[in-house]
Amino acid sequence: MATSSPTSHTAPHAAPLGRVLMIQGTSSHAGKTTVVAALCRWFANAGYRVAPYKAQNMSNNAAVTRHGEEVGRAQAMQAAAARVDVTVDMNPVLLKPQSDRTSQIVVLGKPWLTADATDYYARKHHLWPIVTAALDRLRASHDLVIVEGAGSPAEINLAQYDIVNMRVARHADAPVLLVGDIERGGVFAALYGTHALLSDDERRLIKAFVINKFRGDPTLLDPGFDMLEARTGVPTIGVLPWFDLRDLPQEDALEWAQPDHAREVAAEATPRALDIVIARLPRVANLDEFQPLLLEPGVRVRFVGHAGEFGTPDLVIIPGTKSTMDDLHWLRERGLADRIQRHAAAGGPVLGICGGYQMLGHRIDDPAGVEGQGSVEGLRLLPVTTEFAREKVTRRVRATATNASSLWQAPSIALPAYEIHMGRTTALDHQVDLRPAFRVSAEAPGSDETPDGCCSADGLIVGTYLHGALEHTALRRALLTRSAERAGIALPPPASALSLDDALDRLATVVGANLDMEAVCAMLDLPQRATA
Repeated sequence: MATSSPTSHTAPHAAPLGRVLMIQGTSSHAGKTTVVAALCRWFANAGYRVAPYKAQNMSNNAAVTRHGEEVGRAQAMQAAAARVDVTVDMNPVLLKPQSDRTSQIVVLGKPWLTADATDYYARKHHLWPIVTAALDRLRASHDLVIVEGAGSPAEINLAQYDIVNMRVARHADAPVLLVGDIERGGVFAALYGTHALLSDDERRLIKAFVINKFRGDPTLLDPGFDMLEARTGVPTIGVLPWFDLRDLPQEDALEWAQPDHAREVAAEATPRALDIVIARLPRVANLDEFQPLLLEPGVRVRFVGHAGEFGTPDLVIIPGTKSTMDDLHWLRERGLADRIQRHAAAGGPVLGICGGYQMLGHRIDDPAGVEGQGSVEGLRLLPVTTEFAREKVTRRVRATATNASSLWQAPSIALPAYEIHMGRTTALDHQVDLRPAFRVSAEAPGSDETPDGCCSADGLIVGTYLHGALEHTALRRALLTRSAERAGIALPPPASALSLDDALDRLATVVGANLDMEAVCAMLDLPQRATA
């Protein structure tokens, strides 16, 4: 990847810039992403042109814009909440962890370089004009931009490198709502301590506190609010209840990918649940695409990190990863590679997605040093090899499942999906045609179709570069139905689930009812319009 400084796209601003509201938190997972999404939908329903923005995100859950640029998945969800198409300006810097010490830095949707923290912080001065230009472009075309911070603004050891929290608020002179997670405990101390550690110029921008994830009677908090305001001069304008977010894409897999004891007990209580194992890779990417599987009745999803946990699954999934070679070594070290190969040899189905697809082949070569590993032998379950290249493929596609796969056997199913990968996978013997899993074309009408992925001769081992396929009900249900038939299981009918649009409306209604929106509109000098 090029290591020259990325360039910013500047544009003149003849018209006044739109308002900015910033949501910061006392910690990671305080609920900033959710609150931004709720407010984007609330203001969109009120008739405002609104857009989300996060200067710098760190996540291996990524989405692809219409123009083939890579952004954080959370900003794509927030853009859907705002009823606009996601653009690269909504997340100009994306950090994708690649190892314990390094991340790939994606700037304006394209890979810039791979760096450790020290190297990255030394380059922050290159990024500041880029993130401010992106914000200003959004402001030029929207009435309101709702900005999400990262982590906590009170990480004073990193304040000199800030391009995502208070420095952004100061640039836009934006009122800040500070969100505290009461589920963690010590929420008043967290709010007060965060406020106290900021500079005077930063404290003046914090206009209100918000309590998130509360269960119980909110009036019990009133004495704490009075004392907090007496000591800081900042009012608390909302107590947001704990909210079931399963119908919304999660920014980080950590909150839902851990084993859920209650769900496992419920699954074990059924006559026989469909048992799906997903490899818990250290550098897993886009694990959120499997979230819909967790909501399927009669299905037990286990995230497995060691051979002793493998059991006898009905289906094995190897997900995408930011470090294919390292995670393949990890599979071997944990004994999982051997268990997957034995499972496949016994006629067990395996689905590999993106990096997981690459692992299913015979060999992975890295002549360009993308992962710095040379070559490594794959699991040898599909007749393909992969070669890494420095140019990343990022694109949205339309895909149609072929009848080559025995996992779903549904050639009529067509769906939108997306690709994010740096490898090129070809047949082991270039004279042999692969049995593709999908036929794909670009989003533009009339685009030529090309093959994607590979299926084994019996169709039970399937690899694909497509992300997001299992988020589509028809293909997911076809996969589960076929898997249940092979296992002799009577799968219950699907549970009713909210569409993303309906889930965002419900979220906006709950947040709007528990947050003083009149006060929020006053901060922004915006008239409070009735929401639909």
